[in-house]
This record gives sequence, C-alpha cells and structure tokens, in this order.
Amino acid sequence: MTDNSNEIEAKPKADAYTSRENKHTPEDYIGNPDNPGSDPSSLKSEISSNVVIVRYGELALKSTGVRNWYEKILMKNIAAMLDSRDIPYSQIRREWGRIFIETKDFRAAEAAADVFGIVSTSPALTTEPTLESAASVCATLAKDLVLEGESFAVRARRSGNHPFSSVDIGRTCGDAVWSALEKKGRHPKVDLSSPDKEVFVEMRQNLAYVYLETFKGVGGLPLGTQGSMVVLMSGGLDSPVAAWLMMKRGVMIIPVYCNTSPYAENAARERAFECIRQLQKWAPGYQFKTYELPHGPNLRTFIDICNRKNTCLLCKRMMYREAYEVMKKEGANGLITGSSLGQVASQTAANMYAEIYQLAIPIYHPLIAFDKTEIIDIARKIGTYDISSRPAGSCTAVPERPEIGANYDLVVTEEQKMDIKTMVFNAMKAAKVLKL
Repeated sequence: MTDNSNEIEAKPKADAYTSRENKHTPEDYIGNPDNPGSDPSSLKSEISSNVVIVRYGELALKSTGVRNWYEKILMKNIAAMLDSRDIPYSQIRREWGRIFIETKDFRAAEAAADVFGIVSTSPALTTEPTLESAASVCATLAKDLVLEGESFAVRARRSGNHPFSSVDIGRTCGDAVWSALEKKGRHPKVDLSSPDKEVFVEMRQNLAYVYLETFKGVGGLPLGTQGSMVVLMSGGLDSPVAAWLMMKRGVMIIPVYCNTSPYAENAARERAFECIRQLQKWAPGYQFKTYELPHGPNLRTFIDICNRKNTCLLCKRMMYREAYEVMKKEGANGLITGSSLGQVASQTAANMYAEIYQLAIPIYHPLIAFDKTEIIDIARKIGTYDISSRPAGSCTAVPERPEIGANYDLVVTEEQKMDIKTMVFNAMKAAKVLKL
C-alpha cells in the first residue's frame, strides 16, 4: 500500500499482503435464521454477505493528517489479522468514516473486531444507493429472519447527498419488509423500542449496505501508532493484561522476562513465554522481540547483603533498571508494569514510591486502580487467564515479613552497600533475545 492509497488489494505472495483467492459462493454461507445465538460464523439469513463494514471511534477526532495516517495503519493491521487467520478477501478500502473489507467469508467480521482501533464490524450486503434497491434487499433478508409472532424494526442512517432522508429509508424499507412477511402468511408487528429482530440500512453515496448484526470491537488506537514500550512480563495474571491494555492504546510492546532462577521454577518461565505468545496473536504483522535477563544472581546479592525485609523492593528497582537499559537499546518510550495499588504487599503506595525514588524512568501502571475481578475478566477475554492460572510455584526469595511501608529513601541507603551499575551491566551482558 502506498502512502496515498485508500485501498489494500490481495497481492501476489511476494508482496506484503498475501493473496487470498475468494472461491466461495453465497451458498457456502447459509445460516440458521431461527437461531440467532448460534455459531457467529453463520449468517442470520439465507443471503450471504459480500462486504464487512468496519467502524472506528476516536480516530475520527484526529486532525486530517493524523487521521489519514492512523487509517492507513489500521488497514494494514486488518490485512495482517485476516492473513493470520487465513481469511480470504479481495480488497480493503476506505471511505470517509468507514473501512470496508470485500469478502464473502463471514469470519472476517469477527477477525476485524479483534483489531485494535476498531469499535464494531458488520457483515453486510451491498446494493444500489436507492430506496427501491435497499427495500428489496431488506425484504429478502427479513422474510426468513422475522418469524410468526415476532416484531421487527428497520434502523436506517445515511451519508452523502440523497433526495431522501433517513426517515424515508426506514419507512420504505419497513413497508417492504411488512409486505414480504404478509406474502409468507405471517402477521408482522413493528416495534421500534424493543423489537425481536432488526434490519440495518446504511445508505452511503455510492452504495447501500444492509446488515443484520454487529460485532463489538476492542476499540482503542491502531497498534503501532504510539511507538513502543518495554513491559515487565512475569506470566501472572496482571502483567499480560497490562501489556494488552497498552497495546489497545496503540503501543507496540517489547516483553522483558527477568528470570529469577533458582528462586523460581522453570514452569514460571514457560508460563510467561506462553502469555507472550498469546499476546502475539493480537499483533499479527508485528514480531515481538523478547528479552530474557538473568535476575537470580542479583537476588542472591540482595539476600546476602541487605536487610531481608527489603528484598522485594530492591528486586523491583533492579528490574526497572534492567528494563530501562532494554528501553534505551530499543529506542522505546516507556516501561509497563502490572502493578495494582494495594493488591500485594510490595504494591502499597509507600513501597511504589520507594521503588521509583531517584529513578528517572517513565513507568506506566495501566492496572493501578483495577480490582482483581476486573483484571481476571480482561484476562479471560484476551486468552491469558488459563495460561496465567497454571501452577508455577512462588518466588522463594520473598521474605517472611516483607516491607510494606518503606520510607522513600530507604532503598538508597541499602543500594549503597552494593555496586548497582556492575550488577545491571552483568545482567544485560548475559541477556538473551528471543522471538517466541
């Protein structure tokens, strides 16, 4: 896609966007109109879709230049998501306020809904932008959708220049649906407040789009629009969720795993790496660069030299320093943690102040005000909950009575007992760079 392109077409395999021949016919996508709660890969009517409407949110609030740039990245990310799931499409194009995926594969609507920056998608049928054409398609869809005894409503909107209003669209299409149902021997009812079934019409300048359902997207900003940040990845519940939330805001992540062996089991390492692999599925087209740092030797030093209750504070400060070196090396813009205020002993307000005292590092805590139940809900949604719930043992370096109300300058006094710069240097020298 060139810088001034409004379209992405399926291209030969040597190009950036893999060719996806669409050999399906409308008969391949016949759904069960009597069971709208069935598998979302089936349609609600006997008419296939030939396009997916993609809607975005706050992108529309950006200046023209920024919006243009964001939309192009969003189209690229949509193409990558479709390719990663082997979903055929012939073209991805954009118009003002909308992106359209030309495909007959219903799975494209769900796949696109998982792309950061998208608020909703709808598989739709296209027709001529006239009242007659839209009404005909609505009638065809509704006659097998609205059952005896059910009510319906037509939801209409329009953009562009038309000799009719949205009310005209709703009225004309509603009349066509009513007539079609009567011809089938049914007794239709209109309910604009709480209908059993809905038919949606979006009338644009060059085409009309008729659809029956909408998939909620993840929202946020397109991945890659906000630079990159380093994330401290432990493999527990919190850090993968924190990473995903920052990805949702357009940040590309660089995972860093501080290996605390021999104070942690290898299962903890594998769990962290599996969480990274799961997050990678949300970022097709972007390859994570994961750092593994040996952290056990530094922990040993803290235990041997410092007050035992301060081990966790010193550990976290060292992780920040190590991650900061990765951040500088990769040209990243910040550091992400999974900290949530008051969730564990090390995450009291006093301790979190002491952890960053005199460290000039931009640190982000996206979960700072989240309850554990909220974090779990997101972990389930993004696919990391089951991974993070696997048993992996506890860190054996944690003291029996850790400090929970540290004075902000306490750790500075402790660190004066050690050669911190050399400890950081040795950890970075032994770092491994992985592509999981």
